[in-house]
Amino acid sequence: MDDKELGNILKELMSENLQERKRTRRWGIFFKCLGFTYLAGTLAVFTLYDPKNEAGKYDSYTGVVTVRGEIKDDENTGYLTVNKTLRKAFEDDKTKGVIVAINSPGGSPVHSHRIYLEMQCLQKQYPEKPLYAVVGDLAASGGYFIAAGAKAIYADETSLVGSIGVTAAGFGFVGTMEKLGVERRNYTSGEHKSLLDPYSPQKPDEVELWNAQLRRTHEQFIEAVKNGRGERLKTDTPNLFSGLLWNAKEAKAIGLIDEFGSIETVARDVIQAEHLKEFNEEPNPLARLADRLGASIGAGFASGAMASVMEAFKGQKVLGGLGSN
Repeated sequence: MDDKELGNILKELMSENLQERKRTRRWGIFFKCLGFTYLAGTLAVFTLYDPKNEAGKYDSYTGVVTVRGEIKDDENTGYLTVNKTLRKAFEDDKTKGVIVAINSPGGSPVHSHRIYLEMQCLQKQYPEKPLYAVVGDLAASGGYFIAAGAKAIYADETSLVGSIGVTAAGFGFVGTMEKLGVERRNYTSGEHKSLLDPYSPQKPDEVELWNAQLRRTHEQFIEAVKNGRGERLKTDTPNLFSGLLWNAKEAKAIGLIDEFGSIETVARDVIQAEHLKEFNEEPNPLARLADRLGASIGAGFASGAMASVMEAFKGQKVLGGLGSN
């Protein structure tokens, strides 16, 4: 083979390599564009279409405000957020009535009380728009405090309601510190400034002082429930205000709730506006997309991990060995 032929072969090889690289680059650009188009389309769907707000096309609907989880000073269940959402629901001209959907074990008495007061205030301000509370799994303690502010309370027959009481708990580390040889040095100005210090022995007078504060809060809770429920509440029921939880059937018999029902049945049969509009603020579309993608990825990892564990068990015949011994 002479130099000319070798040069031609090399030239052809270089040309083919260049063509292959061009094809690879084109396919890379194609798949990148395809992925970008998919993400853009998904984002557009999340942005433009929200099934929760389909009620907007109707002349009237039932507004829904959800209180879910512990009631505390955060962006979901704090009184500032919940009360703002309640006002939005009542101020909407298309809202025929409002449902507060509650699924909560309780939480801050301050936030619960302020939501309760706002509910009563809005009912006076908008007497033509009834406000109902609908209990999911649980409306306990502060959750029931809020429910008591509604015109009527509905729950599923298996719901739990009540727990009309107040609690405060902590830990004491005095004995542990003594065993470790740690000395507590606490300097204060004011006789009770270090009240309930977990590193110091309890003082009987301070324990009684704290219990008195809890009793006052409990009395305010009881008063709010009595005012909200009125004559429907059978106040002579034993242990009614002891902090016990009540099954919905028992709760109905003693006046803690009015009827059995769900968000849908109350909207359709009581308010007579079956279409629902949720007024709780939703995360922006990017956040919702990230949450769903994260959940999907997490589920995939969990499924894969479980499959690997089961495969390992089968490979070592652990499961079979347990059954045969």
